[in-house]
Amino acid sequence: MSPDKMVHMANQIATFFDSQPGEAAEKIADHIRDFWEPRMREQLLGYIREGGDGLKPVVQEAAKRL
Repeated sequence: MSPDKMVHMANQIATFFDSQPGEAAEKIADHIRDFWEPRMREQLLGYIREGGDGLKPVVQEAAKRL
């Protein structure tokens, strides 16, 4: 998928879980583990290794838990 679409999707997930009780980073990580295929997760991790431009900080924190 395009990096822009991936960033948009990850940030949408973060926006949703930021509004829920509990720790958002853990819930985001759980969601990505459950619903993103391995290639998508690896793309996200690679994007973060390259700087993660545009990703919310909580997404970057969640990625550490993948």
